[in-house]
Amino acid sequence: MANPQVAGYAEALFAVAAAEGNLAVVEDELFGFAQAIRSNDELRSTLADGNVPAGRRLQVVEDLLSGQATATTSALVSLVVGAGRAADLPAIVDAFIERSAASRNKAVATVRSAVDLSVDQRQRLAEAIKTSSGKDVEIKVVIDPTVLGGVITEIGDDIIDGSVRRRLNQLRESFR
Repeated sequence: MANPQVAGYAEALFAVAAAEGNLAVVEDELFGFAQAIRSNDELRSTLADGNVPAGRRLQVVEDLLSGQATATTSALVSLVVGAGRAADLPAIVDAFIERSAASRNKAVATVRSAVDLSVDQRQRLAEAIKTSSGKDVEIKVVIDPTVLGGVITEIGDDIIDGSVRRRLNQLRESFR
């Protein structure tokens, strides 16, 4: 975590979620919201635009999270957006998730897949990663339609590309 402000916000969010006693739920909800910001340019620019009144940006957050997230998650996202740090929200959430996983002596594995993974698939993948890397991991799934099949796993700076696209490219290269 290079940015001390991002680290500070992540630590504050972690402290609040842990104190509220719903850390796992808040972690999943924040992860989902950060993915929404990453994948939606209009949402990202609206929340980060200093020319948009803070009340309007907070209303967007409330509209998006109302009934979809816990009060804790809504309050934490509103805190970050209200402080004018919406552009940093995905990085803050990433740092928060790393901090949360570290509190359980685990690393975070972000898995890109065209479809969501079942609980059984997540457990088997976590076991396979532990066997190959020696790391206990928590799986966070990002639905990515550009992944034709298989999964692409990121653990810190390590990337394990088990996608069909990579396999097809390898096959294509073998015929050259």
